[in-house]
Amino acid sequence: MYAVTANRIEVAHHTARWDDGPVSVADAMDFWSFAAGAANVIMQLSRPGVGHGVVESTVESGNLMKHPWKRARTTFTYLAVAIRGTDEDRAAFRAAVDDVHRHVKSTPSSPVRYHAFDRDLQMWVAACLFVGLEDTYQLLRGPMTPQQREQFYLSAWPLGTTLQVTEDQWPPSRADFDDYWTEACARIGLDAAVRDYLMDLIDLRMINPVLALPFRPLLKFLTAGFLAPVFRDALGLGWGTGRQWCFERLFLVVAFVNRFLPEFVRQAGTFLLLADVRTRVRRHRRLV
Repeated sequence: MYAVTANRIEVAHHTARWDDGPVSVADAMDFWSFAAGAANVIMQLSRPGVGHGVVESTVESGNLMKHPWKRARTTFTYLAVAIRGTDEDRAAFRAAVDDVHRHVKSTPSSPVRYHAFDRDLQMWVAACLFVGLEDTYQLLRGPMTPQQREQFYLSAWPLGTTLQVTEDQWPPSRADFDDYWTEACARIGLDAAVRDYLMDLIDLRMINPVLALPFRPLLKFLTAGFLAPVFRDALGLGWGTGRQWCFERLFLVVAFVNRFLPEFVRQAGTFLLLADVRTRVRRHRRLV
């Protein structure tokens, strides 16, 4: 029997801790963490204001269904910049994202009111990113001690403050964050439009069907595994003890392999994305 709570995944069998030293959210940027990417998009869009902001957006260059690789690059670049970038990197990326976000706002026909500059919605997105990184980090590196969890949490604030989230918006401690998360998860909701959009995402409808066919089952499995029950149920995805067992064993193997890879290999994608941002800034090219 595996343990779950409504709002977070819980894993019964973790890999052993690598070490007992200080931790940082930067340690969570191993490329295996991107396996939770689709699940994190679902979490973010489960908040109606975010979901309809994405589904109804008229910014074609950022449309996941029309430009999936560009959208993925932009999202992963944001993580790289927020977590491992300099203040200059963050300022440049913030300006680029703000330029796009100015066009993302509800219309009179929208079922909910939203604006991409809404700091509460941005806090929700940042919280989802934090939860995803904390989950993947512990699958790959083992459970953290209470002190390490606090260190990890405090180091993650740039996930929001790189955009409009202010430091006083972040719950001051890891325990306070749990209270925020419980309250925030009570406000999620998926209507038919957003649910269909997300199902198209995990069915890989945005890429060539021939390319999608071999990857679709794995993506659905990983996505469901990284979703807490509240999100999984809202989307109508099935799960169970057998799949949970397979999910945990898969990441025991992945964690074992990951342990022996040097950092420049484990986080090569992050370093390449940061280098790309700096090259684009120097050459005055678009960042998003």
